[in-house]
Amino acid sequence: MYKKKFYGMRFIVPALILYTVLYIIPTIAGMVISFTDWNVTRPGIHFVGLQNYANIFMSKGGPYLASLKHTAEFTVVTVILKTLLGLGLALLLNKGLRSRNVFRMIFFLPYALAPLIIGISFVSVLKPDGPLNTILRSVGLEALVHSWLAEKGTALGSTMAVEVWRMAGWNMMILLAGLQMIPDEYYEASSIDGAGPWKQFWKITLPFLRAPLTTVIVLNTIHGLRVFDIIYSLTGGGPGGLTEVINTQVFKEFGLGRYGMANALNVIIFLVTVVIALGMQKALRGKEDNG
Repeated sequence: MYKKKFYGMRFIVPALILYTVLYIIPTIAGMVISFTDWNVTRPGIHFVGLQNYANIFMSKGGPYLASLKHTAEFTVVTVILKTLLGLGLALLLNKGLRSRNVFRMIFFLPYALAPLIIGISFVSVLKPDGPLNTILRSVGLEALVHSWLAEKGTALGSTMAVEVWRMAGWNMMILLAGLQMIPDEYYEASSIDGAGPWKQFWKITLPFLRAPLTTVIVLNTIHGLRVFDIIYSLTGGGPGGLTEVINTQVFKEFGLGRYGMANALNVIIFLVTVVIALGMQKALRGKEDNG
């Protein structure tokens, strides 16, 4: 028995060491640094307690609160749209279309592409003389022409739209797997009882999709809170900080050598992400208990 335990530990220990060195130690070090004023432009490192966090939440009109606000807006809007669009596509492609497998692949393809590649591509699509504005002009919709990534009213919304386009197919696949787990007998029995499609959706489909929907919503929320690559490749946080999110602000703070402030921002998003992850675990555990 002891030999079996030792044999199993030989596989666990190397992974645990790597996890500790590459994740736990850097995380703890980042938290410690967030309580300092470490700045490469000034000599010495001093412990300042919660000063960095106070500067973040009390700097009215500054870049930190703006990045927190943009992150929250980006997360809420994209979670709603990605989930609804993914659910709609999953319902549409669940059955009934002969070429549904082809459409599934088409809708899922954007998720398989690198976000930086997508961002660079959409910069060309959304520029003032790009294909989108050219099409709008050609069909007489001149009033809808914008510099999509450079105007106050459209910059953040455009990044959201690209993110929704990129991730909708992933949401579709998760929810589609949930739909295919629902027995057809439930729908047949409800049809005999006179239930229409709308009632079947509320009474059968949604209850069975509770677990996959919970997973999709929570993972979308975590991804939205930690967004970086798609924003950085599209706008770099500009123009004028209109699309600045927490992780682009962290990137800039590190670039300026303000390591204390950068780590404080990083700790904030880390703690929020942990809370969301624990909420997901609780929700899924509750579903299993009720099941």
